[in-house]
Amino acid sequence: MDQKVSTALDMDLSPYRVFTERQWSRLRADTPMTLSEHEVAQLQGLNAPVSMEQVETIYLPLSRLLAFYAEATINIHQATQNFLGTRYGKTPFIIGVAGSVSVGKSTTSRVLRELLARWPASPKVDLITTDGFLYPNAILEAEGLMSKKGFPESFDRPRLLKFLSDIKAGKRNVRAPVYSHFYYDVMPGHNVTIDKPDILIVEGLNVLQTRELPKDGRAVPFVSDFFDFSVYIDANENLLQKWYVDRFMRLRETAFRDPGSYFHRYSRITDEEAIETAHRIWQEINLINLRENILPTRPRADLILSKNASHQTSKVALRKL
Repeated sequence: MDQKVSTALDMDLSPYRVFTERQWSRLRADTPMTLSEHEVAQLQGLNAPVSMEQVETIYLPLSRLLAFYAEATINIHQATQNFLGTRYGKTPFIIGVAGSVSVGKSTTSRVLRELLARWPASPKVDLITTDGFLYPNAILEAEGLMSKKGFPESFDRPRLLKFLSDIKAGKRNVRAPVYSHFYYDVMPGHNVTIDKPDILIVEGLNVLQTRELPKDGRAVPFVSDFFDFSVYIDANENLLQKWYVDRFMRLRETAFRDPGSYFHRYSRITDEEAIETAHRIWQEINLINLRENILPTRPRADLILSKNASHQTSKVALRKL
């Protein structure tokens, strides 16, 4: 088949509509800018910059789209309750944010949280990361999984599913465990309480992942079953590796210098040794997790944000209805 014909067919069969940054920015319409430059600067990650321009061209249109989705979803839930004759109250709108290590999931999630919380209705917007649902290091070490931390098997999936089920059911004061990147472990006795949010953003590496379906047709819940909308943040492997190494080197000059840090030992080696270590960790752990578990979930997202070398979103793909 002719290459041009094949490419055209691929585009026609794609489940996504693809927009350039300029095309997507037009969809902002009259959505007001509610963040100041200072606030945007505070939302940036250690090595994941976000500009005022990107908030205006990418995140404001996305917040407008999410407003439409949330309103429609609320109406669907209300219609279901009317049909069943039940009155369970409002069901939270849950947004999943997925992507590789170092791609900027946390920055994207924080920006979205702030924009969504400033809608005219002033909804209550909460944000959690799935890091808190990792098994503690003691369990990972006992199971031989420390080298696979961040892989699907390193998470306490039943606990995460129970948390999301309680949130979706509208329960009060649902607790989520807290993870410390400083100590590189789940913090015993520390929890964050989520109390009936209007919107909950759930950020994590593998939140869109499925697992092998049972042959007998039994119900097997996935984390993404609880999502009303999902975002995947995408970038080229070489860029992700560069961003990971850059972040590692910046942490050597900051958090790693604290003697209490789990990674303090990396602050005492040479720059050359540190760069070699960062590349090794990326190749032996993060890249494998990306290829085997994270990237294959990209087609399950409702929206894909593709980043360029400047950490800026240059393309947006929105799933067709």
